[in-house]
Amino acid sequence: MFSIIQAAGWPIWPLVACSILALALVIERFLSLKTAKIAPPKLLDEALAVSRASVPSPDVVRQLEQNSALGEVLASGFRALNSDPRCTEADLRANMESTGRAVAHRLERYLNALATIASAAPLLGLLGTVIGMIEIFGSQSGAGAATGGNPAQLAHGISVALYNTAFGLIIAIPALIFWRYFRGRVDEYLLTLELAAERFARHLNNLRRA
Repeated sequence: MFSIIQAAGWPIWPLVACSILALALVIERFLSLKTAKIAPPKLLDEALAVSRASVPSPDVVRQLEQNSALGEVLASGFRALNSDPRCTEADLRANMESTGRAVAHRLERYLNALATIASAAPLLGLLGTVIGMIEIFGSQSGAGAATGGNPAQLAHGISVALYNTAFGLIIAIPALIFWRYFRGRVDEYLLTLELAAERFARHLNNLRRA
């Protein structure tokens, strides 16, 4: 592999950097987008149960906030009622929506970078191939052109130049697959958070009236 990278020339090094970055982003997103860190299945029911009669203490709210992304959204509703028990339903929902937007932004972090790598890697590979071909035909147009050049050397040079295109596709295809996979997971999580927040907001509104 290292001999291929050396043979492909300097244009392949940006592709190597893209491959390392893409791998790091994929690992980071796998670790960050676990269900336990985003939306534990029983967390909403537990929050509803603990606040059936009244708003829980600030310590309980703090624990809920540190539990997961869904916990942050639910805790923002508790904090709104703790800071102002007479707050309107609109203020309560606005507070939770603001926290939800911050959580959504965090869930989508690095996805644009992964999509950029998936789009740019084939272009970088093509650029490397074009540069390699220019160098190959430039070397063939010298003294060797009068004798027809060296066909074996030309064929070898073309195969080396095409390594850039192949390497670009090898990077782009998995990056695109993982980007679509993470995009789908984030959209699913956002829908779960939205539905949970809507149910919890109705619960807090009834609690506020009690």
